[in-house]
Amino acid sequence: MSDDRIGDNAQELHNTLGQVRIVEMGGGRAVIEYLAGPHMCHSGGVVQGGFVCGWIDAAMAHAVMGEAGAEVTPMSLELKVSFFAPAGPGPVFAEGWIERRGKSTAFVEGQLKNAAGQVLAKGSSTIRLMPRAQVEARARASAE
Repeated sequence: MSDDRIGDNAQELHNTLGQVRIVEMGGGRAVIEYLAGPHMCHSGGVVQGGFVCGWIDAAMAHAVMGEAGAEVTPMSLELKVSFFAPAGPGPVFAEGWIERRGKSTAFVEGQLKNAAGQVLAKGSSTIRLMPRAQVEARARASAE
């Protein structure tokens, strides 16, 4: 697997999740705008929970990446999401922030809001901070 292909996979992931833009990233915080499409919904026009988890997970990871730098890859060890209200088609905003960070582990929280600012879901995660070169070497080796 070439380094270019690893980058292509990240872009495909952003497209699959409906990422519109990174609104904010830095200082241990990130906000990402997504567009929830009808193809992401099940009965009654409700976005499937896996997308909600993915959006919050991505925002929490971006919060870590914004603080830790490009040489660190955040790897989720644990993820918990509580759903408060259904997400429907339209723009949503995933926010993530670092609660506490050590040398190799970060405790991160996040939430998903609709365009009106209503909190739809909240999440928390324990994230292992891995050297990016090590993660990419494993990805290349497993593709061979």
